Amino acid sequence: MKFLFLIQGEGRGHMTQAITLAQILEEQGHELVGAVIGKSKRRKIPQFVKEGLSTHLYKLDSPNFKTDKNSKKILLWKTLTYNLGKAGRYRKSLQKLNKLVKKRRPDVILNFYDILGGLYFLTYRPKVKHWVIGHQYLSFQPGHPFPKKSGLDKNFYRLNTYLTSLFTKEIIALSFTEIQERGDIRIFPPLIREKVKSQIIQNSGFYLAYMVNDGYAEEVMAFASANPEIKIKAFWDRKGEKEIQRPLPNLELNPIHEANFLESMAQCEGLVSTAGFESICEALFLGKPVLVIPVKGQYEQVCNANEIELLKIGRQHHEFDFHKIPKMDSSNDGKVQEFRIWESSWRIKFMELCSEYEFEASEDQSKEQELPASLDLNYSN
Repeated sequence: MKFLFLIQGEGRGHMTQAITLAQILEEQGHELVGAVIGKSKRRKIPQFVKEGLSTHLYKLDSPNFKTDKNSKKILLWKTLTYNLGKAGRYRKSLQKLNKLVKKRRPDVILNFYDILGGLYFLTYRPKVKHWVIGHQYLSFQPGHPFPKKSGLDKNFYRLNTYLTSLFTKEIIALSFTEIQERGDIRIFPPLIREKVKSQIIQNSGFYLAYMVNDGYAEEVMAFASANPEIKIKAFWDRKGEKEIQRPLPNLELNPIHEANFLESMAQCEGLVSTAGFESICEALFLGKPVLVIPVKGQYEQVCNANEIELLKIGRQHHEFDFHKIPKMDSSNDGKVQEFRIWESSWRIKFMELCSEYEFEASEDQSKEQELPASLDLNYSN
């Protein structure tokens, strides 16, 4: 089977999931014919994504979040108005995506939660099959435990999730734990990178912090200044910052670097992070205690934080306070082993899913025509 990836560029978790799944596709005899990443002015596509996805890479303008001036809180209304104003640009993205699909001729577009995917299938109705994958689709499960007092945030979240999955044939919901499948939702374990599994686990006397929005650096620096006895190694995503900074003797600020971050996670005493699904799963696999701070205004992260507390696999707080990291005890060992067993079932579940589909081989084996340079699909642009 031929797969084309469509990856939301806002979250690094979607990118790492895509890298892991690309390796599984190759192992199982499938072909990844290209990967499209929704680009944003707020984010730079990391180098490890270029290295991890050994296929044709393309960037297309895609809807993304707008934050406050401190780069901490997601502003919902500003996000909506901004993206509506960019409708013309997104229409061009859909045109480019359609030409790319015709060129690469995939059997499946596997969508990592990018709204362009749903809009593409709504607009063009291609014969290609649409599959979606992400933790967000767990919200489609009947009885999903949403946070209390969700209000409009819950409705907007579910609407966005629905739009990403328009005309989908398969919904793959990633879950912290194995739960019963209901309806048409397939429940899969998280996608954990092999580089995570190969780490040497130890405790080296420091706490790890990850800030998806660089505005949280002020909180981390304030805590480090008030608690000089606590050593903190932080990773942030500030555009243009390429060097390690040491503003305090007990605080190190690192630019995002895959190998350094994973090594630090394996060696830390615990993780304090914004509430992204992927980082929580990686810490859980490595047996590290987790404290999460949901990004303000991002309901998806509020849901993640609520879920980890319900499952008792971590704790949430409203700010980067390293004193709040939960303590590990013998009861956590069982949860870690249970999680690893659940994660190990990914390949079998995906093989079973693919075996349910049969695709006719393309009759046209002629050499594919190159896309015109005017399409501006090159990753390096």
